[in-house]
Amino acid sequence: MLFAVKNRWMMVMGMTVIISILPRCEVQAASPYDNADTITVARDGTGQFRTVQEAIEVCRAFMDYHKVIYIKKGTYKEKIIIPQWLQHIELCGEDRDQTVITFDDHANIKTAECPNGMGTFRTYTLKIEANDITLKNLTVENNSARLGQAVALHTEGDRLMFVNCRFIGHQDTIYTGMPRTRLFFDHCYICGTTDFIFGPSTAWFEQCTIHCLANSYITAASTPADIGYGYIFNRCNVTADDSVEKLYLGRPWRDYGYTLFMDCSLPRQIRPEGWHHWEKHREQTARYLEYRNSGPGADTAQRAPWSRQLTKKEADQITVDRVFAFADQWTPQQGK
Repeated sequence: MLFAVKNRWMMVMGMTVIISILPRCEVQAASPYDNADTITVARDGTGQFRTVQEAIEVCRAFMDYHKVIYIKKGTYKEKIIIPQWLQHIELCGEDRDQTVITFDDHANIKTAECPNGMGTFRTYTLKIEANDITLKNLTVENNSARLGQAVALHTEGDRLMFVNCRFIGHQDTIYTGMPRTRLFFDHCYICGTTDFIFGPSTAWFEQCTIHCLANSYITAASTPADIGYGYIFNRCNVTADDSVEKLYLGRPWRDYGYTLFMDCSLPRQIRPEGWHHWEKHREQTARYLEYRNSGPGADTAQRAPWSRQLTKKEADQITVDRVFAFADQWTPQQGK
């Protein structure tokens, strides 16, 4: 409520006096979007908004209800931020392959603020700073020229879910940017060239397709030493372009990087050693694991000796509930 004092002038016995009206209440109208109703975005103007960012901006801070932003088919060239003060928002596309959020920044673009190049961490197409955000049936793409690192998805929030989405890029497609945050990718398609899934977060990839576009490294985890789990690929299908001949499952961006491929299909292009140390001393600290993978790239006979094959007993202990239990008891609702 706002209080306002208004003065009025009156003539009393030939004298001008000021009468002050005591404070009165002015009630601000509630936002028409401060409710659980779905917001529709459409490039052709048939929705309430034409851009995704406009729809995000009308959402109330720290909502205690679930808010869906429904995005109709179309190409949305936007650089989007979901800010820290939002929560419980779901971006839901009409069609995964035909609802595309795209931008084209890369690390070597020079600007007035960054005359030497904008750097990797400003190149995102979609940056999620908030907690409790869900993406469904969307494509998020960095469509830049191959002239430097180019992030499509940059995450900083906790309890994030990505269901039936595509993440398209080349180097550094997905940056999971904050330690002690939990991400769940369910039936997603992710493609790139070098280190195209990287960062310190704990992320579970369930039945995803991981497609490699060049001879390089798939992951570059930087898991902190005190965090038990980093990247877990469960029942995923790793594929590669026909031109690709040499792939590594990962290399540790920092000393204690953690990556596990479990019950995954691995293509012929996976190098016999499987993993790269990046820096020699990280062979002593990196946590690189496999369990019961299949396909022509799954032969472990010549795997790097500093990587490890889990036993069945060890693998049975790695569940979504256990992996994500270090902060609270959040369990993503798979298939929802």
